[in-house]
Amino acid sequence: MTLNRRSFLFRSGLNAFGLAAAMQLIKPAKAEAAVLAQKESAQSCRPDDSLTALIDGNARFAAAWQAKNKATSLNERAQVMSNLWLDNCFLPSSVLEESQSPWASIISCADSRVAPEWIFDAAAGDLFVVRSAGNTPFDEGIASLEFGVAVLKTPLILVLGHSNCGAVQAARANKTLTPLFDQLIKPIRANLVPGDTLTNAIKNNASATAQQLTTRSDVLAKAVQSGDLQIVAGYFDIASGKVSIV
Repeated sequence: MTLNRRSFLFRSGLNAFGLAAAMQLIKPAKAEAAVLAQKESAQSCRPDDSLTALIDGNARFAAAWQAKNKATSLNERAQVMSNLWLDNCFLPSSVLEESQSPWASIISCADSRVAPEWIFDAAAGDLFVVRSAGNTPFDEGIASLEFGVAVLKTPLILVLGHSNCGAVQAARANKTLTPLFDQLIKPIRANLVPGDTLTNAIKNNASATAQQLTTRSDVLAKAVQSGDLQIVAGYFDIASGKVSIV
């Protein structure tokens, strides 16, 4: 069927109107934009409470994560998820190029479904992230966290496990993939409790990693003792998109 110019413009207008209406239903637009500071720095976006900021960001993500499951098309699903990042503090590239001031460090699994910046609805410069299969506390990872605390002054470290973690499953099955991978999941095997469920094993592994950080690093231990650092463990449920503190 051939559309004349008037019909094309009319239908295009309806599509644009429908998209705008859909976005309004997903989330009302902000009443007014915040005024930019005259002089911004890497510290401009630091929240007062890092753990609360993570929890709030995850609540926004989880809401969108669940809402997308009700979408009837790929486009609608994308629109729901693209509504994230509306509550973030985005710094200009000129500021980020000069320095960084992340307000939380995350040690998480390398799993493709567990991207910390995504599930905490965080912007560039917010999170200092270390990742490995099974969120294992390997030496280089701990050294990176030390840099985050000693140099970048991150006040929080979150060790994040997640549902159906393949590394924990491999440790429970006691199967060797490669010599290096076997070395990586060795600490996970040490934390296993006979008869425990997979979910409990994942949570216990995250908690054990959090405890090991201060026993294996004097820098992190002293920061905790001085009150400059908080270390917690969390669990990300992929189905719901929610993170719980364990």
